[in-house]
Amino acid sequence: MKAILLAAGMGTRLRPLTEDTPKSLIKINDEPLLERQVKFLKEIGVDEIYVITGYLAEKFEYLKEKYNINLIYNEYYNKYNNIYSMFLAKDFLGDSYVIDADVYLTRNFLRRDIEKSSYFSGIKDTLEKEWKINYNDQNKISNIEVVSGKNYILSGISYWSNKDANIIKNILNSFTEKFESKELKNLYWDDVVKENLDKLDVYIEKISSNDWYEIDNLKELEEVKKIFKK
Repeated sequence: MKAILLAAGMGTRLRPLTEDTPKSLIKINDEPLLERQVKFLKEIGVDEIYVITGYLAEKFEYLKEKYNINLIYNEYYNKYNNIYSMFLAKDFLGDSYVIDADVYLTRNFLRRDIEKSSYFSGIKDTLEKEWKINYNDQNKISNIEVVSGKNYILSGISYWSNKDANIIKNILNSFTEKFESKELKNLYWDDVVKENLDKLDVYIEKISSNDWYEIDNLKELEEVKKIFKK
């Protein structure tokens, strides 16, 4: 089992904190978001970990020695959304977790015994547009749509089987010559899944609404710090 942590973004909405610190290395209770994810992964026996860096990439170097992880540099971190990061990491996709490195995990809900491709999802009540998961009675995901309101939404944490990973890799490979086109500049890697669900076998893995917090701006950061203050 492997893990891919997406940590290339600039975190502009968290300035001035991110002027000299990558978003995923911001601390809550003296612990960087990404380090917490790495520790949780290692707790379930995942030691093959790839971190896709970009903005302030040199700040991640210490992680190689501290946790024996692999760093992959995305030189186009300020040109594309995370689609290019996943393009760089595609060969490591399969029996693997994919995690947005700016997510704060409040407990370790990651599973070693997971087999089906799954999006971890909990209910959040938000006015912002989020990626809502629609699913059937067998918890198989039928559709993903970007809407506002109280819904099961993407948490930024997912697991991918080898079978589905091969399908996704083939799609990503087809983008090789297209990265200069405008249609890819604003693409998220989850768009690949969203637009190809009919080819994939993906399920919802339900978690509690307070199991994870995405840190997008200074207000959200301060709110999470207050909730989980030592």
